[in-house]
Amino acid sequence: MESMDSIETLVHVIRELAADGFSPATGGNFSMREGLDQFCITASGCDKRRVSVGQFIRLPVAGALATTDPLPSAETALHQRLYRLDPTIGCVLHTHSVAATVLSRLDPNDTLVLRGYEMQKAIRGQTTHEATLALPLFDNTQDIPALADQLAVRWEAEGGLPGGFLVRGHGLYAWGRTVAEARRHVEGWEFLLNCLLQERLLEARQ
Repeated sequence: MESMDSIETLVHVIRELAADGFSPATGGNFSMREGLDQFCITASGCDKRRVSVGQFIRLPVAGALATTDPLPSAETALHQRLYRLDPTIGCVLHTHSVAATVLSRLDPNDTLVLRGYEMQKAIRGQTTHEATLALPLFDNTQDIPALADQLAVRWEAEGGLPGGFLVRGHGLYAWGRTVAEARRHVEGWEFLLNCLLQERLLEARQ
């Protein structure tokens, strides 16, 4: 799959997501496929509110991730694995919202279940609020290659994942065929997670 998006498009989306509070303190990482064999990803530690075209690093979809200067995000191996798992993925966005971080710590299961929300239809392939939408959960680790391997095992076992997953106490990964679809998935997931968090807070007060 060859992306029709430009880095300028991705930069615009990253800045808007950061302005919405999804990438505080330089958190998060964002990438885009460039042709079949290459992707670009934000450099480690860059301020996502002011990210520029020059702060992206180009790396291969297959093969070893060479050391670069500046360094790519510490979680680059997860982006690379997603591009390898599904050649239709054109963009991967990783955000750090309060709702995603808190809910991922509260739920002991390996899946966060959503049902009954109209916004579920923001996720590709979802056509009704009556369906059960299962967002996978992975335990956090600093061993990103090991986490990428866990992702691949679950992807193969479940025949793919529904446009996103959570890392416990960390945040959300979402992707799409285009930058626009990946952004829609981020906004959809984040809305759903915020709704679920508010529901649980209200239930706890009763």
